[in-house]
Amino acid sequence: MNRMNLFKPRHKVANLVIKDHVIRYVELKPTDPFTIQKHGERDLPKGLIHDGKIMDRETVTMILEECVDEWKLKNRRVRFLVPDPVVVIRRLSLPADLQEDEIRGYLFMELGTTIHLPFEHPVFDYALLEKTSEKLTILLFAAPEPIVRDYAELLEEVNVRPIVADVSPLCVYRLFHAADQVRRDDHLLIVQIDESSVNVSAFFNDAPIFMRQLLFEVPNETIRQDEWFRPFEDVYKEIERVMNFYRFSLQQGNAQITKIFLTGDHPKLPHLHEAMQERFDVPVERLTEPFASAIEPRYHLAWGLGLKEGTAYAHRR
Repeated sequence: MNRMNLFKPRHKVANLVIKDHVIRYVELKPTDPFTIQKHGERDLPKGLIHDGKIMDRETVTMILEECVDEWKLKNRRVRFLVPDPVVVIRRLSLPADLQEDEIRGYLFMELGTTIHLPFEHPVFDYALLEKTSEKLTILLFAAPEPIVRDYAELLEEVNVRPIVADVSPLCVYRLFHAADQVRRDDHLLIVQIDESSVNVSAFFNDAPIFMRQLLFEVPNETIRQDEWFRPFEDVYKEIERVMNFYRFSLQQGNAQITKIFLTGDHPKLPHLHEAMQERFDVPVERLTEPFASAIEPRYHLAWGLGLKEGTAYAHRR
């Protein structure tokens, strides 16, 4: 199988998001990517996929085949997400005398030797952040090739054609950018709260700075309402630590997070939004109208995946 370009845009494709607990699908109108034509979801039993790794391939394949049949996706081209837990985003300084057409070859040579990642055999892409006579800075996106290939081959087995993979922070950013909620000088923190995990990523000047995955204890359905949100106190503390890390470690005290964007598939997201608005000193925003009423928040990630082309940001990246 050929190594895929993680971020190369294509036309008229379906958008699949496969998480530990759910499979979701969104199809956008080809002539208007802000109009959602079709969507669907299928819950996954616990344990079939864990931390993004497929544990029970036979059962996942069977369920996905049913989804492809139900959603009429056979032989369709699809975009898909690389699971958050396996993605690494890293800002790198490279030799300033490298030419732009030499960067990819340089990364192939240096990954695993002078450039270290927490896994072997990466599949990667990059965005050029700055190139002057004295400085060359890129943003590296990397994931373990066996896991990305596992998802691609799974999709091929169920008779769809995986053509491009993306990462969730870029998808969410793309959607908020399309909704005109991004200002050029914003230091943004994107918080995705799902049923059993929280992903936080920082953006500045149209580029992600870092990404971090937070886990939390899923409350038992039988506990009292006043105890239901207790695990989120630890989540809020972790978000505060991330904001302090951004301000004091990454920006040396010269800049700080100015806005938080909140999305995710957690069923109590509106309540969590209210709590975060009270907790943090910066604005906490969800998707605004008319986008907000177009589809439920749990589909935002697949929608942002579908906006991979058709916005100014997508073309820049």
